[in-house]
Amino acid sequence: MSANDFLCSFYHHYAIATRTMKGRVLITEVIHPVLENMLADFGFTCTHIEEASQKIVLEQIANYEGLIVRSKVKADKTLIDKGSNLQFIGRTGSGMELIDVEYAHQKGITCFNSPEGNCDSVAEQAVGMLLALLHNIVKSDAQLRHGIFNRLANTGAELMGKTVGIIGYGNTGAAFAKRLQGFGVKILAYDKYKTGFGGNGIHESTLPDIFNHAHIVSLHIPLTPETHHWVNERFVMQFKQPPYLINTSRGAIVQTASILHALETHQLKGFATDVLENENLHTYTHTEYNLLQRLSAMPNVVLTPHTAGLTHESAFKIAHILADKIIHHYSAKTLTNAI
Repeated sequence: MSANDFLCSFYHHYAIATRTMKGRVLITEVIHPVLENMLADFGFTCTHIEEASQKIVLEQIANYEGLIVRSKVKADKTLIDKGSNLQFIGRTGSGMELIDVEYAHQKGITCFNSPEGNCDSVAEQAVGMLLALLHNIVKSDAQLRHGIFNRLANTGAELMGKTVGIIGYGNTGAAFAKRLQGFGVKILAYDKYKTGFGGNGIHESTLPDIFNHAHIVSLHIPLTPETHHWVNERFVMQFKQPPYLINTSRGAIVQTASILHALETHQLKGFATDVLENENLHTYTHTEYNLLQRLSAMPNVVLTPHTAGLTHESAFKIAHILADKIIHHYSAKTLTNAI
């Protein structure tokens, strides 16, 4: 047991032994029951509304000290102002773009997430999508289902010997690198906010290194105002050779029109994405629908509906880890106050 695990366990058992009512928590959307069970065992009173809309949360948030969101409810300034009793906001998973974290902190609200919970799932799918691209798996599968048996036209490329550029070396970037290490590839990793993570086959690199040497590039960065449409025509033009591009982070990091143009002009060899700029297909404009249709018709494109981080195992882990972080935070406060 690590020192951190020991402290978490100590705080947890200390708080249970001195249990008092910790407050009320509103849990929105479908989230693994382990989160509600753990928070309830700790002393929180939980209300779980699986179909909670923004309107419902706005109407009720003043009654709660805690809020748990997933991917639909936005904890923006309006909601935070309505939540006059809020002490914390938790997000199951990694991305915090639905929470105005800076404003929450100004209001004295602590924000939590659990990126450790689905990084293994995302990493596995990123490897799977990469292999699907290189070996024409999706294309040949579709052909065979229509009675077309064509081996030569589906000749693939081996991953071994390739240079893979990983942009963003957080939980998912590191998990992806770990899974690549058995494939005989060279791994170049870049992170704007981290240094000193190289070693064990991971080459800490710069963006120019990746632009000059990578055959494959995988994105593992958060969506922020800085990264919105960061992958655009200018980004693609900087590669010395056309790469395969994988995006399992957020759709709006990539400018879809630029990627489509790069594929059509062979500036990209292939594109695999688990995320879209707009994932609510019912709201698509004619332009958005046309872009998606053209993209999905390309044989060197692999698309999935934001499922990379969604497994039975990750659903449990992201809920458990988030609950544990909240409990640890309150346990530490309880112990400090007691001392």
